[in-house]
Amino acid sequence: MIKDSGREKLSDKKFDSPASQEKFINKLFERLVALKVEFKNVDFSYCIFDAAYLRNCSFEDCNFTGCRFINSNLSGCSFNGCKFDYASFDKTQVDNDILDVGCPGPENLRLKFARSLRLNYQQIGDAKSANKAIGIELQATEDHLHKAWGSNESYYRKKYKGFERLKRFGEWVEFKLLDLVWGNGESTWKLFRAVLVVLLIIAGVHAIGFEDPSLIKSYGEALLISPQVFLGVLKPAIYPGPYLTVIFLVRLIMFGFFMSIIIKRFNRR
Repeated sequence: MIKDSGREKLSDKKFDSPASQEKFINKLFERLVALKVEFKNVDFSYCIFDAAYLRNCSFEDCNFTGCRFINSNLSGCSFNGCKFDYASFDKTQVDNDILDVGCPGPENLRLKFARSLRLNYQQIGDAKSANKAIGIELQATEDHLHKAWGSNESYYRKKYKGFERLKRFGEWVEFKLLDLVWGNGESTWKLFRAVLVVLLIIAGVHAIGFEDPSLIKSYGEALLISPQVFLGVLKPAIYPGPYLTVIFLVRLIMFGFFMSIIIKRFNRR
C-alpha cells in the first residue's frame, strides 16, 4: 500500500543563529536562507533543498544522507566530517573542496557522489571542478570493479557471485586497458603515448618483416617513416593488404579517441 511519506514543506525560512544537535529529517526546504551560520551535528537526512541560499556557512559532523540540492547556492560553505551517502546535486553552486572532505567511504557510494557532482559542475559550466570530480569518479570506479571480483569483503562476495564476479573481472580488465590507452577519455598524454607505441611497433615490423633495402637501412630510418605509414601517406608495396587494413583500423580508433577527448573538453565549457 502507498501512504504519505510525512515530508514537511518549509518555505521561505531563515537560519539566523547557530544550530546544534538539531534534527530536520525528511524536510522540503524551499528558498531556505542562511548566511555565515554554524551547524554542528545537525541531521538533514533525506531532505530536499530547493533554491536554498546557504552562503559561507560551516557544517561540522552533519548528516546529509539521501539529500538533494536543487538550484541552490552553497558557495563558501565548509563541510567537515559530514556524511553525504546517496546525496545528489543539480545545478547547485558548491565549492569543489567538498570532493576532498565529503566523499563517502565505500567505493560504490564515492563513485555515485563524484558522478553527481561532475554532472552538476558540467551543468553550471565549471570545467575545473568537473575535471576534479571525473578524476575521483574514475579512481572510485577502478577500486569498485577491482573489489567486485578480487576482494574478500562480505559485501562484495555476497553481491557478486559466480558469473557476475567473472563479468566484473572483464569490466575491470577493460577499464584498465582503456585507462592505459587514453585514460578512459581524460588523458591526451596517454593517447599520445599509445600512438608512439604503435609507431614503434610499425617500425619494428617493417625492419624485421618487410625490410626493403631501397627504403630502409636501419631501424632508425624505419622509425622515421612510421608516422607516414600510420597516417596512410606512405604505403610500401611490400605490405600485404591485411596488414595495411590493421594499420587503417588502428588509425581510425586513435583518431576517434582524440576527437572524443576534444569534444568532451569543449562540452565542459
